[in-house]
Amino acid sequence: MAGRPALATLTKRADFLAAARAGRAGTPGFLLQARKRRETEADPTLVRVGFTCSKKVGNAVARNRAKRRLREAARAVLPDAGRPGWDYVLIGRAGATAERPFEALLADLRHAVDAVHTPRTRRS
Repeated sequence: MAGRPALATLTKRADFLAAARAGRAGTPGFLLQARKRRETEADPTLVRVGFTCSKKVGNAVARNRAKRRLREAARAVLPDAGRPGWDYVLIGRAGATAERPFEALLADLRHAVDAVHTPRTRRS
């Protein structure tokens, strides 16, 4: 596992709010928000990830199930696809995150990470 960055979990509200103001990519299974941290904020070798599901996703059981699936997808994809020094927030979608096939969820996350790291050109 040398060369794979360690995953850490976001816990502070300020980190979630900062990610909300940064880049994002929507997929059928969830919304991904990502931002590059400043060097002074946290260990620059870590990939940090946070998870959230609003009450729109369902009751507590449904929200927890959706977050469990997002956590597993992040554990499988972000050590390889995520970049050290970045924060990622995965936001569950109502009727999609818990029901989507897991392989599709993994593909969604790979696609979303590529999308937030690909520079977009502005059209005039």
